[in-house]
Amino acid sequence: MRLLYVFLLILAVRLASVFVVQTYYVPDEYWQSLEVAHKLTFGYGYLTWEWVQGIRSYVYPLLIAGLYKILALLQLDSAHLLVVLPRILQALLSAYSDYRFFVWTGKRKWALFLILVPWFWFYTGSRTLANTLEASLTTIALSYFPWYGESTAYLWPAAICCFLRPTAAVIWLPLSLYHLRKSRQNALELILKRFVLVGLLVAGLGIAIDTYWHGQLIVTPYEFLKYNIFNNIGSFYGSHPWHWYFSVGLPTVLGINTLPFIFGVMETVRKSEKYPVSKQLLITIFLTLVVLSAVEHKEFRFVSSLLPLCLYVITDALSRWSIRASNTMLWTTALVILVGNVMPAWYLSTVHQKGPIELMPKLRDIAREYKDEREHQANILFLMPCHSTPYYSHIHQNVTMRFLTCEPNLEKKEQYKDEADRFFEDPMHWINSHIPMHPLTALPTHVVLFDPLAENISVFLRSYRLLHRIEHAENRQSRTGRSILVYQRLKKGEENAFNRGPDPGQHEPDVHDHPPLEDLVLANENENLFN
Repeated sequence: MRLLYVFLLILAVRLASVFVVQTYYVPDEYWQSLEVAHKLTFGYGYLTWEWVQGIRSYVYPLLIAGLYKILALLQLDSAHLLVVLPRILQALLSAYSDYRFFVWTGKRKWALFLILVPWFWFYTGSRTLANTLEASLTTIALSYFPWYGESTAYLWPAAICCFLRPTAAVIWLPLSLYHLRKSRQNALELILKRFVLVGLLVAGLGIAIDTYWHGQLIVTPYEFLKYNIFNNIGSFYGSHPWHWYFSVGLPTVLGINTLPFIFGVMETVRKSEKYPVSKQLLITIFLTLVVLSAVEHKEFRFVSSLLPLCLYVITDALSRWSIRASNTMLWTTALVILVGNVMPAWYLSTVHQKGPIELMPKLRDIAREYKDEREHQANILFLMPCHSTPYYSHIHQNVTMRFLTCEPNLEKKEQYKDEADRFFEDPMHWINSHIPMHPLTALPTHVVLFDPLAENISVFLRSYRLLHRIEHAENRQSRTGRSILVYQRLKKGEENAFNRGPDPGQHEPDVHDHPPLEDLVLANENENLFN
């Protein structure tokens, strides 16, 4: 029964994260999973260039699409359930992987504590990210790895992981070599009857699924490597110095746990014969960081799969240290680790970049209820850095929406700039070139943007009134800001003194005619002041 209680505790924490974590992290959480599943199930939505070029596998989105289909058949496909249930599904998988971590580490108290408190895992463990799925599968595979036996059960989750995220092979190559070296079975027989067989079965099924849904024979892991590694497309989205994962990436993901991890590294290096598993994990961690460092584009989530390996090293070291440590030292250490994780977890899960998540229910209401003069539905324009918000998966209404795209330079054109870059270079020029100004009804009914942009396109916004201001983040940057603003187009006969100059007929309105943003009056949502 004790194991049942442990699992229920882990499950409670993971399910809690579904409802506590209400902030925006990275676009892939939605655009590479929920948006794809929504289009598969309901027939409308948007597929990014990765799906057009075939570098993504449909396996993960299909799991979510299956959930959506069940909801649709039961006529329970509300936007709220479409958002929450996939996260619950991922939380269940993360909870099982956490439980397997506890079993793998010998059911030690430190293991349970350390898998529950990491801020990054609480922040991402219920997000519908391929990286979260990868981290869960990695943990499950590690728990079945033959550290002291001859089991090959780990090959199944490891193979799935490598098919979905080819970079996961960087972790499993050194571990597989370690398995072959320590196994008492014939190496060639083990490779042919286990490694190759499992790999072919998983790859065959994955290729069949992707070929069907992509509409042509395709090997998505190869396409992934071709674009992201061989053609270095990832650098289009940002580059970092080679040492970033060592100096910033992994230390940030670990947070306060970096300190006990360093302690674990020192103990493992000093007494390697007492830490055989930790020794092999450290070799794997180091090799993985070296390989990933060779790729220009780097992100925190790309090392999330290393988190369970690091936590094992910490668990191993602290469990041995605890034998000789005093109760005061034990409780002090645990308290420091707990507080050091709770604070960033709370801030990043509830405060930082909460705007896009709070925005979507408001847009959902607009999409469902709004009608213009011609009784047409809403037409929403996002003038934001591309993929700054979720999309149809959170609105679940087949209304017209448009955002600034940011496809990489796939055709290798000289001096290439994506649409978002061209817009932010000269917003009014882009608007005049792409948005019809006459008649008034040709304009988008709603415009969504970050607050720094409002003053730069104030001439365009004279035809709109400010409907919502949503707090987003503390820092104001060139393309993002402290708030997200939602503007609604004025209908025929409406007047808005805050968006119009005193005598617009005398001169062409200038940007500086627009009053300071803080002077704009928000529409009272409880009263209809404009109709």
